[in-house]
Amino acid sequence: MEAVALTMFVSLCLVACSLLLLAFTLRNRTHEHSDRLALLPMEEDRPPPTADVAPAGAARKTET
Repeated sequence: MEAVALTMFVSLCLVACSLLLLAFTLRNRTHEHSDRLALLPMEEDRPPPTADVAPAGAARKTET
């Protein structure tokens, strides 16, 4: 019977801690942190190639 009482006590402590952490998170408004991180770019965009630079392996046309 003591094991049941100990289990109930530990369970209630865990529930109380989770509720306190939830209240702390909602109060500080950090519950949307993962959404903001998901919207950040993975890497910076490369600048577009300029018209003067030919792609690698392409032959340049010469005017005749």
